[in-house]
Amino acid sequence: MPKTDFKSIDEYIETFPKEDQERLQQMRKTIQKAAPDTEEVISYQMPTFRQNGILVHFAAHKNHIGFYPTPTGVKAFQDELSEYETSKGAIKFPNEKPLPLGLISRIVAFRVEENSASN
Repeated sequence: MPKTDFKSIDEYIETFPKEDQERLQQMRKTIQKAAPDTEEVISYQMPTFRQNGILVHFAAHKNHIGFYPTPTGVKAFQDELSEYETSKGAIKFPNEKPLPLGLISRIVAFRVEENSASN
C-alpha cells in the first residue's frame, strides 16, 4: 500500500514498523486525552486533530516524530522546547528519546484554548 491517500489515523499508523506504531499511538492517545472533543482526520496526509479548526498534526519520519501545533503552539512553549529541534510550526521528537507526553499534553491544551477563543 502506498503511503498516501490515507482514510484514517489507524490506516496511517498501520503502515509503520511496530516500534513506530507504539510511539504514534502514544502521541494519539496523549492528544485525545488533552482534547477529548476533537475530531480525528487526515490532512496533508498526516494524522490531524480538529476542534474549532486545526489543533495539531503529527507524522512519523525516519529519525523522529514531527509534531505540528502551529507557529503559536511552538512559540508559546519555546523555553520548554529548547532541547528539541523546532521550526516556525514544527517540533521534532527524536526516536531515541521518550516522547515528552506531559509537554505535548500542555501544548494541545493551549491550542484548544486558543482555537476556542478565536471562534
